[in-house]
Amino acid sequence: MIQKIFRFEDPWLLFLLGIIPLLIYAYIKRFGHARVRFSSIHNLKKLKRSRSIHMRHSLTALRCLCLALIIIAMARPQTGNKQTEYLSEGIDIILCIDTSGSMNALDFAMEGKRVDRLAVVKEVVKKFIKARKSDRIGMVVFGENAFTQCPLTLDYGVLLSFLDQVRIGMAGDATAIGEAVAISIKRLKALEKAKSRVIVLLTDGRNNAGKIDPKTAAMIAKEFDTRIYTIGAGTEGEAPFLVEHPLFGKQYIYQKVDLDEKTLEEMADITDGYYFRAKDTDALERVYKQIDKLEKTEVKVKEYMEYEELFWWFLIPALAFLLIEVILSQTRFRKIP
Repeated sequence: MIQKIFRFEDPWLLFLLGIIPLLIYAYIKRFGHARVRFSSIHNLKKLKRSRSIHMRHSLTALRCLCLALIIIAMARPQTGNKQTEYLSEGIDIILCIDTSGSMNALDFAMEGKRVDRLAVVKEVVKKFIKARKSDRIGMVVFGENAFTQCPLTLDYGVLLSFLDQVRIGMAGDATAIGEAVAISIKRLKALEKAKSRVIVLLTDGRNNAGKIDPKTAAMIAKEFDTRIYTIGAGTEGEAPFLVEHPLFGKQYIYQKVDLDEKTLEEMADITDGYYFRAKDTDALERVYKQIDKLEKTEVKVKEYMEYEELFWWFLIPALAFLLIEVILSQTRFRKIP
């Protein structure tokens, strides 16, 4: 990244500009005090004032301008290019998101309103993505099936647009956790090895679809040096769902939560990851913030700076103004005696 910059090499010298207001004050204070005494100036007041009377103040203005330019030149103004190079070993992250029918549960809240689990997950994941800087991030969604919603990319704008398109039921209503992890590993393997490989798996149920067992998938992840952070989302006990009753219209019904925490804990342990429980919106935000801290990319910054001296642009006009002031003081505005 190249950045145009302007600076002063010795900016402390600019404090000397404070002398100029003092010189102007001293000039105003001294101006008007006669050096030659007359018995009476009554007749002199009747004389028409020459324009040169007012023009003589230009000598002081030239003197002050010359001094200001010399001080600025002494401070050494410079312009140049600042080139910043970021060197980092990025982390490859797959965000694995459950979109099964149970994500319709309305046990989370956002801005004081009851919303489904997936709506909150999308908002929190969005913040997580924006907090990353130089990591490749991809997305896998799963229900009865699992598929790649977005391959690993550094273009977070594209990733966020794919996140906006995630909908409940887009991969079916069941929960294929093992398949989702297997697809995630396949995506991570496709590219050259990064400093670290991470799968962030969020679900609110248990594995009841697919041909791959979650623990087997975790063991495969371990073989490929991939860490899995598992997140169990939703309340304990029963969760509210909004359904359409044929007689009474929309109604809330409560269904038992079927979260397999034991399997999620084992998956995390196998891969040296962590299991988190997120029972509400605040807890879910804390979980993703904690994962963000655990998986930080070390970024080394190198800066190259090239400067061009600009003091001549101030010194040459200062010398010109000084020369004009000397010539005028010895000719047009010469004082007698």
